[in-house]
Amino acid sequence: MEQASDYVGAGFVKEARRMHLGEAPERPIWGEAKPEEAKALIDDGIPVAPLPFLPTRKSN
Repeated sequence: MEQASDYVGAGFVKEARRMHLGEAPERPIWGEAKPEEAKALIDDGIPVAPLPFLPTRKSN
């Protein structure tokens, strides 16, 4: 999954919302979100899930 997706770091929440609204192209992304931020995304109908692994890379 890491190799087939883009790491967006702390910008995860913003980028997930942009994709959901059609403001950015949809693609697999991963990054960081606080629990309350992840819940807000889910409440707004934006699908998110915790990573099933520990990331091996963090690069932009």
